[in-house]
Amino acid sequence: MERAQEEAAAAQTDSSSDRAGETEIDLELLVHGVGGTTPEKMLDDPRTVRITGDDTAAVFRRAEDVDAEARPEDYRGRPVPEAYVWCNLTSGNSTRALWLLLLPFMVVNLAHWMRPIAPGRKTTARLYGLLVRLAGLTLTVLLVAAACEVALDLTAWQCAGVGACARRHSWLGFLSPAVSGDGWWSLPGRRLALAALLPTALTGLLWYLSHRTWSTYESHQPMDRDPRPDDHTAHTSLGSPGFWYGRRLVAWLSAAHTAAGLLTVTAALIAPTARFDRQPGGSATLDLLGWLLGAALCAAAAFVVWVVCRRGRTENRLDRELDAHLVRRLPLGALALLLLTLLYAGWSRPGWHSAGRLAGDATFGCLALAQGVLVITLGVVAHTLHRAQARTPGPAPAGDASLAPRSAMRGLGGPAVALLACALGGVFSGGVAQRVADWLDGTHASIPGPPVLLTWQASIIPPFLVALLALIGWLSWRTWQLSRAEQRSVERDYHAEPGEPTRTRRIARTRAMAALTDRAPLVVTVVSVGTLVLGAGALVGAGATGKTPGEASRQAYAVVQGAAETSQALGSWLVGLGFILFVTWGRRAYKDASARRTIGILWDVGTFWPRAAHPFAPPCYAERAVPDLTWRMATWTQRTGGRLVLSGHSQGSVLAAAAAWQLTPSVRKRVALLTYGSPLERLYGRWFPAHFGPAALSSLHREVACWRNLHRLTDPIGGPIRLPGDCGPEVDREPLKDPLTYGRTARHPLPAPILGHSDYQADPAFAKERQRLLARLRPELPAPRTRE
Repeated sequence: MERAQEEAAAAQTDSSSDRAGETEIDLELLVHGVGGTTPEKMLDDPRTVRITGDDTAAVFRRAEDVDAEARPEDYRGRPVPEAYVWCNLTSGNSTRALWLLLLPFMVVNLAHWMRPIAPGRKTTARLYGLLVRLAGLTLTVLLVAAACEVALDLTAWQCAGVGACARRHSWLGFLSPAVSGDGWWSLPGRRLALAALLPTALTGLLWYLSHRTWSTYESHQPMDRDPRPDDHTAHTSLGSPGFWYGRRLVAWLSAAHTAAGLLTVTAALIAPTARFDRQPGGSATLDLLGWLLGAALCAAAAFVVWVVCRRGRTENRLDRELDAHLVRRLPLGALALLLLTLLYAGWSRPGWHSAGRLAGDATFGCLALAQGVLVITLGVVAHTLHRAQARTPGPAPAGDASLAPRSAMRGLGGPAVALLACALGGVFSGGVAQRVADWLDGTHASIPGPPVLLTWQASIIPPFLVALLALIGWLSWRTWQLSRAEQRSVERDYHAEPGEPTRTRRIARTRAMAALTDRAPLVVTVVSVGTLVLGAGALVGAGATGKTPGEASRQAYAVVQGAAETSQALGSWLVGLGFILFVTWGRRAYKDASARRTIGILWDVGTFWPRAAHPFAPPCYAERAVPDLTWRMATWTQRTGGRLVLSGHSQGSVLAAAAAWQLTPSVRKRVALLTYGSPLERLYGRWFPAHFGPAALSSLHREVACWRNLHRLTDPIGGPIRLPGDCGPEVDREPLKDPLTYGRTARHPLPAPILGHSDYQADPAFAKERQRLLARLRPELPAPRTRE
């Protein structure tokens, strides 16, 4: 970066050579939060000009401020406002609606970054990352296996093999022996080969989305810099030169997951075909070919697993290598094996007829078991890391627990979220299979239907929802209690104004609702434990009985049988309804920009982190946004010699902190940080302690020139930074009043709104804190570090 800064300075020698005799200028770089906004709203001016950037992300100024550096005397005592607008990174064109398919992949990628702090435990930390990558691989296999279940088993094998089902769907007639009169495509192997095109196309779509976003996001190179002795960002890897440049790893994992998807389709074709060839009287040549293809499949699968295990992230440098041979040849090799298998499956086999189900129960059962083992092992590793961190003496005095991270779920947040990702994948798979089975044969009179395990998994949804409703009821009761307690606090905060019970209750209720965010670890704990217990029960029930819950309970008491049948029917209906709602939401988001913006909020929160565990997850927008901010701050300060206030709201404060860590120490000391509505500690510090824990945030406070944080008790997202010791009051201002006034006054004749998470700049405290930061940036205008 220093080299880039020198080049930027050399390009501006004419304007900066006489800087010592000129009036220096200040800049406020505004970064918006989730949901996005417009530069006109950020700058409070209808006339804005893009000064750098493109249609995806750019920096804007008011039209009158474009040449502000040439008129520094006009900005004495006030900064030049700039707005960095990045909302199109997550909610831009209509293809963002396709990202809904990638939700389980996004969630498992989050689990990778939830690792507890690992002081001196590099091997254990690498094992944690390895387990999450393997869990991500099982999700890819699960999604493609679900597509195989729908296309190969339910459609080509079951429905096309039964005349009654095929007649109800005329487009299946040419595949049905009864309808087509034993036509060429009616042989089971050829039906399976033709149906295999659907999961193959799905795998190709996933690869396309990954490759397209890889070339758009991961290929933006950060400023090149070497670690310097005076750089103290060792408390977090977010300051590492290569943290926001995961191009090589994503390409590597994308090749492996694409190959895994193609190999899953290959396995779905080989299994029934080879089983028939091994029967007495079968062709010896085809039997040998089946063994050879099976051996090649096993070898290719082992190699894919090795590829996933082999490479982790490289963060201490910009890794520009690409491993082009592996990235190209691994998917092509898997595709070649699939093509050979298609020819093998399509070969004529007299006497082969489709009956029953394909081996879906074994496939989904093995996947569920593998995911359970991975999640439990991941939990053991996370617990080991958390205990090791708790035993490691910190920089605070003995007995001071303030530097201990408020890790969510005692360090088990990552395994819990990985389990939820697997559950989402199971719901997606079961929902698609159940809905297609109902569409093909709603009465279940002519075809067996989806695998028994998927029916068991759907059947656990009603009892799970009952437990969830109980949790919601308890949270509602606690919120009501807190709301009553908050009424006294509201009365104290506005004691100078006449009270109004309705107004007091509304403010207190808003504060109580905002506090629900701090209950998120409890919610995730209950959901993950319930998922693990009920999922294990479904796996055992399906494996032990081989029947659906309703059939397995035929000999039980009437109450048990009724509950099982009701749960099975209701679960099947709920899964189908969820699938329909999911498709409807995706279709609406494809056509409607406002709905797409709503989905974009989900991506704003979930795709901040680089794709380290799953290459098919939605892309990391921060790999574009953080370099954008870093380049802008470094080049502007070097060119003008001015000071800069980096002002971030909500998720923008997280981007601001990440960009500040990427600056060199000399530039970082020219930057003041103003955060408001910030989730840095409340969400990121608790759920991602290895990167935003107290040590990391304390180091950020020491490394920037100064930092102030604004928050409200009515804000459900933002909160205090909670730095330990004397650092806390230096950063956190006392909670801002919300609403600004309780009732009607001469200055506010109409009731002031409760702002919550929005419009922090409307509070007079915002301008005061910004001015104090600017004063503290300049030695000639000293200002003490205030404690309010």
